[in-house]
Amino acid sequence: MRSFDLNLARVFVLLYETGSVTATAESLHVTQPTVSYSLGKLRRHFGDELFRRTGRGLTPTAGAHRLYDPLRRALTEIDGTVRQADTFDPQTMPGRFTVAMTDLGEATLLPRLLAAARERAPRVSFTVRALDVDDAEQQLRRGDLDAFVATPVLTSHRTVRIPLFQERYVAMVAADHPRVRGECITLEQLSAERHATVFGPSGHVVPRAALAAHGLLDRVVVEATRFSMLPYLLEQTDLVALVPEYVGEVFTASRRLRLLRLPFETEPIEIALYARHESSRSPAQRWLVQFMAEVLGQRVSRAQLPPYATGPAPSGR
Repeated sequence: MRSFDLNLARVFVLLYETGSVTATAESLHVTQPTVSYSLGKLRRHFGDELFRRTGRGLTPTAGAHRLYDPLRRALTEIDGTVRQADTFDPQTMPGRFTVAMTDLGEATLLPRLLAAARERAPRVSFTVRALDVDDAEQQLRRGDLDAFVATPVLTSHRTVRIPLFQERYVAMVAADHPRVRGECITLEQLSAERHATVFGPSGHVVPRAALAAHGLLDRVVVEATRFSMLPYLLEQTDLVALVPEYVGEVFTASRRLRLLRLPFETEPIEIALYARHESSRSPAQRWLVQFMAEVLGQRVSRAQLPPYATGPAPSGR
């Protein structure tokens, strides 16, 4: 330890998590040459290149992968001890956080988050950005986002994935649909009806994949990029759409729509919270992640429909 500066461990952990000399320098409030000099000392100390420069930034070597977990854990314990008084009090301290969600998240999860924040963090405010699953992790790394909520499983050593809850898909139609009635829809009915689906940067790929698996893509007459348009579209047409159950419940509570159990099981979706590693978060960000995980981390669907349809749809409503 006499030949190793503890600050080098912090530089290493940040380089590993951000993949960027620039982002590491900004996080530590030092210059880029200082970070590059520290990286040189790390390489000499461990006798390993540690990071190779690629088109996506700095890529860790096998040696860096072995070092990361023990150094990160050590820093987390040290920070927890040293920063006991360095906390964020949401009752008295102001804070503005930038989070990314899909339009579904904005319609269903954001109201819950703001309602809880109003009671527990009266001086906290939020900037909400549209989620782009292809760029969200980079935005998190650059500090453009404090956290984001997504359904795709994104695997990166630079972010932490915190599962919130699982949801299943159901069919949604107009309340007075002329042909589809009851609580279930059969495969024969799905094949006969026309469909609206959503496909785009939000990451919800299950509906379209389910239709494709049953040879029903040719029944899709509307393909849009946002789920939030579906209630208005279905309410005035005889189209069918596949949506997450809780989302459907939110839509049916205020629109003339009905939910139907599908004739097949779809892969459940897991909504998750993504954030930087704890050692790379500010006290305010640590509070935010804990707050969002607590408020959003529960199954929220209330419907008690049958598991899935296996026979003809009932004739009554």
